Amino acid sequence: MKNELKIKKSIVAIGMGVALLLTTLIACSADSANDVEAEEEVVTELHAAFSAFNSDATTIYLDGSEVVIETTGLPNHETVYWGEGNDLYKEEPDVDRTPSIMSSNNNATTIRVDATPNLTGITVATQLNTIGIAVSGSSIFNDQEGGGALDQAAASLDWTGAHIGPGVYHYHLEPKAFTDDDSNLVGILLDGVFLYGRKCTSTGTYPTDLDASGGHTTATQYTDGEEEYHYHIINELYSTTGSYIAFAGPYQGY
Repeated sequence: MKNELKIKKSIVAIGMGVALLLTTLIACSADSANDVEAEEEVVTELHAAFSAFNSDATTIYLDGSEVVIETTGLPNHETVYWGEGNDLYKEEPDVDRTPSIMSSNNNATTIRVDATPNLTGITVATQLNTIGIAVSGSSIFNDQEGGGALDQAAASLDWTGAHIGPGVYHYHLEPKAFTDDDSNLVGILLDGVFLYGRKCTSTGTYPTDLDASGGHTTATQYTDGEEEYHYHIINELYSTTGSYIAFAGPYQGY
């Protein structure tokens, strides 16, 4: 009888111990979840830099934790690629123009980017086609053309480092229509990181602390004194063009 009583007491003690352990684990899990939620930044308004984008070409809005950028792809500056008869047509006799003009192409593009870029992961190489949207509303491409170096297509680039093909009007080089050896905003890339001109607004000169992507962390003209990671067009001439590659990569914000 005494042995049975001892066994029952042991079972009760074990049960109470297990219950206490489960309660502790649940509490710890809840605390961890709360910590994660507390660390997650809830974005409720668009970054101030989006105010610089061409509102006639772009519609920009928040969708949860992402920013959606819908654009017609049609820039608000002159180029030979508008075609004769357009108010923004610019005669450029030295440009070996591709057969396309913007009035006969569907340049519309939509991208989605993280409202808060993830800078904790690995870098990712850029690919062909759209790698970002410029403030003009047109696409940004990398330093490749048709799977090869940009040299083979350099003759078709207009005065602002852009052309059409494949499909959409896009910039490969420093877009002089809105950034010419300055710190102006160029656009935003697919990883959610903003791209600026060759100079840094915090110093007024070319930054000397850029990483392999042309990025660093300083205040910009849109951050109200707060430091933020962003890219610059790297101040190195591209061989055959006498200009500067807009962005070659890799992305840092994935």
